[in-house]
Amino acid sequence: MGSADIVPGVSGGTIALITGIYERLVGSISKINFKFIKPLFKLDLKGFWRELLDEIDFAFFIPLVLGIGIAMLTIAKVVTYCMDVYTALTYAFFLGLIIASAYILLKKIPKLEIKHIAFVILGLILAYIFVSLNPIAANHSLPVIFISGLIAICAMILPGISGSFLLLLLGQYEYMLTALHELHFTELIVFIVGAVIGILGFSKLLNYLLKRYEEVTMAFLIGVMLGTLKIPALNVLGNVSLDIAGLLPCLIVAVIAFVLIIVLETRFTKE
Repeated sequence: MGSADIVPGVSGGTIALITGIYERLVGSISKINFKFIKPLFKLDLKGFWRELLDEIDFAFFIPLVLGIGIAMLTIAKVVTYCMDVYTALTYAFFLGLIIASAYILLKKIPKLEIKHIAFVILGLILAYIFVSLNPIAANHSLPVIFISGLIAICAMILPGISGSFLLLLLGQYEYMLTALHELHFTELIVFIVGAVIGILGFSKLLNYLLKRYEEVTMAFLIGVMLGTLKIPALNVLGNVSLDIAGLLPCLIVAVIAFVLIIVLETRFTKE
């Protein structure tokens, strides 16, 4: 998830979906209400620990956050190198990954109905418009970084929506990537605070939708994924010669990514 969230056009939520942890991710985040703070005012440490352990799924969050953090500090450099040096092949891989993810979501809808198709089309149109927007020229003040973190994190837990691309639109992507590589703690802390506030609020809405309207929500997310395919597709077509010699390697890489994700999803589902 950490590696995916670094790349504009690829979603960490997509990886969570593939590995089968998506519903637990959303449910665990939405469960956090900070009720464990109340016993502290009464100096009830036992009550504090009981509420804390009941409210926060540490067995889930600790390895997840460690994995995301380590990836962002290490693998991020590999991913950005591949994007710069092997742009077409890298984005071809992302293309296959996103298509496979949309297919995985489609399997979660037992019977495709008109309403599902309608929400697929709606998600596709909205996502296509979103990724077609021009980046906003914005400063890098702490309030702007806070708001960027608050908005971008909501996209990061949605399959198909890229939080890093949203940062790109907000004019903060390169600045925050530099801050991460060079460990500018003030900017990183402000961004994280905004992200925490954003994800706690948005996860409750998403959890509600998944519980009450799961199939329609999945259909909408399929459309979102298909709409965001514009980003990797343009990066592939814009960096290769439009002939068999140029397109065939990209097609092969996309197919490998598709098959890899389907195999992974099948294995995680069985486990």
